[in-house]
Amino acid sequence: MYKISALLHVSNDAHRLGRALESLRVCDELLVVDHGSNDDTVKIAQSHGATIKNAIPGVENGAYATDARHDWILCVLPCEALSEGLEASLLSWKHQTEGKDDEDSKQHPALAFALRKEAEGGWQAVPPQTRLVNRQLVNWTSTLPPETNGALVLPGDLLHFRD
Repeated sequence: MYKISALLHVSNDAHRLGRALESLRVCDELLVVDHGSNDDTVKIAQSHGATIKNAIPGVENGAYATDARHDWILCVLPCEALSEGLEASLLSWKHQTEGKDDEDSKQHPALAFALRKEAEGGWQAVPPQTRLVNRQLVNWTSTLPPETNGALVLPGDLLHFRD
């Protein structure tokens, strides 16, 4: 079974971080990179069992994937949360991979999720985005990984809440 490390970059996100972290129950590690918060962001992350890493000026956000314990990295923004359907899909994916070798991950080095954004008039559907990647096979520099050809799209939605 593959293990997943969630990677979140935060800066004064105390008002929304709890919801994001609570939705990441399927992850085996929570890694929060703090970019100089001066509110309760770090305290909230610690209360959810997250490992805190202080951001280093000049280091690109994607580089922090090397600090994770596991190869599969789930990149989530602090204003996002996994829907129950997506959480179930990820759990099923993790269990289906039990006993499979690395050749399976090379076929699908990344997974994408449908995104639903909260808007004034309700929720807007957004095309799937690559959010779960094998760091041994995909490199990135920004907060979110690049769109990856051949990314498997899992059922369920990643919910993006308004600020």
